[in-house]
Amino acid sequence: MTTTKIFVCPVVIPAKSPVAFMILFALLMFLMLTDSIVSNISLESAAFTQKQDSQSLQTLTVTRNVKSDVVLPLSLTVSTKNNIVDGDSEHQNSLASSLGVREKHGIGKFRRKLPEHEILKSDELTKKFHGRVLEFFNRGCELHFFMTWISKVGSFGRREIMAAESVFKAHPNGCLMILSRTMDSVQGYRILKPLLDRGFKVIAVAPDFPFLVKNTPAEAWLDDMKSGKKDPGVIPLAQNLSNLMRLVVLYKYGGVYLDTDFIVMRSFKGLKNTIGAQSIDVVSKNWTRLNNAVLVFDMKHPLVLKFIEEFALTFDGNKWGHNGPYMVSRVVRRVEGRPGYNFTILPPMAFYPVDWIKIGGLFKMPKDRAGSRWIEAKVQQLKRQTYGVHLWNKQSSKLVVEEGSVMERLMAQNCVLCTHIYSS
Repeated sequence: MTTTKIFVCPVVIPAKSPVAFMILFALLMFLMLTDSIVSNISLESAAFTQKQDSQSLQTLTVTRNVKSDVVLPLSLTVSTKNNIVDGDSEHQNSLASSLGVREKHGIGKFRRKLPEHEILKSDELTKKFHGRVLEFFNRGCELHFFMTWISKVGSFGRREIMAAESVFKAHPNGCLMILSRTMDSVQGYRILKPLLDRGFKVIAVAPDFPFLVKNTPAEAWLDDMKSGKKDPGVIPLAQNLSNLMRLVVLYKYGGVYLDTDFIVMRSFKGLKNTIGAQSIDVVSKNWTRLNNAVLVFDMKHPLVLKFIEEFALTFDGNKWGHNGPYMVSRVVRRVEGRPGYNFTILPPMAFYPVDWIKIGGLFKMPKDRAGSRWIEAKVQQLKRQTYGVHLWNKQSSKLVVEEGSVMERLMAQNCVLCTHIYSS
């Protein structure tokens, strides 16, 4: 503004000219008055514009509340013949907060283009994907295992290595492929080298995502995402890409998919076309929710194709679990008992013997004799009845494995490197 310049510039006034002094003083007063008027007009204009913007924002928010297809993840119970879906309250608060910000600012009404993500990029390395898969699994593999890793290579830590170790403890001749661009690197090789040095067949391969979804219902979904026709939502993109990638890789090649926070405790050789229930109704004993942390399916199995189709058609990036556990539950509920679908649903004890709310108890050391007896009984029960334990990493990743705990016992019994157990 000119006012600042007027006050900082030195003014030389001739001492012997009162007329000049009066003229200059009048000029200064006139300029100050003019600037004050202009400033007030600007402020009033800004206030009026801000008021208009506020009113527009309120109108947009009201319109969004009426027309939006984004549903807040509130607790709900949907009862059907074989399914009761209970919303996980732990994830609802954080998502409601994120969606609240989007609602407040009118964000989300407009579609956002899928952000660039390393896992989606195609280059000379990913073009070799299919050939590398065929070559790797043509090595006398007892079973074909897949995991996915979309985070940074430095985040692949002790917990994830333990999951890989447990695969080879139960399947010394198994083959484990980790679908990951970040792990398919020099640093990733160094992480896996202790297993390779012991003769275990493990490899990290950068996936060719467009190839994996080609000729599946997810191909059009990915195109719509990239073009901005679909909104990726507020859920971390990596989570939903992992939900899809496990499906398309099993559909293309068949095998066993495991989350990287799953401790294998016995051989999977007897399992075929299998999915596990996360929870059951205590009265009817019918399953109430399935989970997709462990999947065992043949190549081109029709149920897996239905999973992919449901993912693409009903995708919602704003609902926690909608494209994962709830998705497989919706599909199985519709096709269960229909001809042409041959699969098995195992009870929670098979893969999810401890609920995510109670997983912390497995990490605690016994405080007295009663605690020691409980730990011993729990370890023996798991050894007899479960194929493995899902650790619900979101809840347990920061927990320390205490000496004498159930987790200490399980890790010691199912490791092959068996180092740094207490740092997991």
